[in-house]
Amino acid sequence: MLSRPLPPSRLSDEGRMVTRFEPAEDLAEWVMRAIIDEDGPLANPAHQHLRTASIGFLWTNAPNFRGGHAVAGMTEKPICQGNRWQKARHDLQLSAWFPRNLDFLITLDAVFAAENPDVNFCALVEHELYHIAHAKDQFRIKKFSKSTGKPILALRGHDVEEFVGVAERYGAGACAGATAELVRVSNLPPLIGEASIRAACGNCLRMV
Repeated sequence: MLSRPLPPSRLSDEGRMVTRFEPAEDLAEWVMRAIIDEDGPLANPAHQHLRTASIGFLWTNAPNFRGGHAVAGMTEKPICQGNRWQKARHDLQLSAWFPRNLDFLITLDAVFAAENPDVNFCALVEHELYHIAHAKDQFRIKKFSKSTGKPILALRGHDVEEFVGVAERYGAGACAGATAELVRVSNLPPLIGEASIRAACGNCLRMV
């Protein structure tokens, strides 16, 4: 079993006193070898479209809240929508952190990672990976780049978007999306282990 990388001790030791962002190349390598590669110890075929993706990881100890919820992780396309100076500053900072062009950037809370057991951390990482989907066309056919043959990637929301009250009053079958399937798998033993992510995903909160 590959030991998952921990954030630099200075990030967790300092708590929230000094704001830091640091690239986590060892974490990116671990995620690829442990979860994305087909022969990894935590291999998940649902992420096979990420085997050729360039994903950068950042540790941070900066607090982040959305709608009163603490944020432990966030997935984003590393694109700046500002003016020329803002874009140039953004691109310069990314190139200083990562020597390659990124398809996606995942930022993780270093304090959360340091304080939580492996199973909670793995659940958070996979939650963020699930936000990177293999894009499909209007016929639900997976899209590939004509020039490289690689999967075209896109941000995705949750499989389930529903109110608890609807499920309570009308049952899971009346709910939107894959609610019934979520209920079914929730009643099965977990494939990896029981996990609890006490903080929210910034990407989810942004979509809400």
